[in-house]
Amino acid sequence: MEKIILGIDPGTNIMGYGVIKVVDRKPELVTMGVIDLRKFSDGYLKLGHIFERVTGIIDGYLPDEMAIEAPFLQKNVQTTLKLGRAQGTAIAAAVHHGVPVHEYAPMKIKMAITGNGAASKEQVAGMLQRLLKFDSDALSKFMDATDALGAAYCHYMQMNRPESQVHYKGWKDFVIKNQSRINNK
Repeated sequence: MEKIILGIDPGTNIMGYGVIKVVDRKPELVTMGVIDLRKFSDGYLKLGHIFERVTGIIDGYLPDEMAIEAPFLQKNVQTTLKLGRAQGTAIAAAVHHGVPVHEYAPMKIKMAITGNGAASKEQVAGMLQRLLKFDSDALSKFMDATDALGAAYCHYMQMNRPESQVHYKGWKDFVIKNQSRINNK
């Protein structure tokens, strides 16, 4: 079975996207990039461009699902509002095309990929590079693309995995409590 997952990292200046394909439970990178919104001075034109570009990505890659990073609270309320509008526009494009949407907090994405909810963008990008086996030349100069890829990969990891009643304090705690799951090659 094959599944295509579109990941989105919402932004008002740079919006990242990443697409992975899962075949036989193995993920592979399809594409990643950014939507550059800096040329638009009007906020509403930015939203229109977001809708058009996300629609184009959906039409081009036909994702089965979309994973989007939840906006975090900014110090400036206006910035938070603008970021929420950008996220909502990307979600509207997915819903308009019948693509189910899943939202993940930045900390959950980082935890799923690196085992550390406070990991840096560089750590997330490096781990994704190793997990999806792409060379460093493919890394965008904008971390927004790898952040979006992280949302898609986080969703891949959540697929078909029921919520556990066990909670871990971090990667070390998980390893200690799951010795039987560790492959000591």
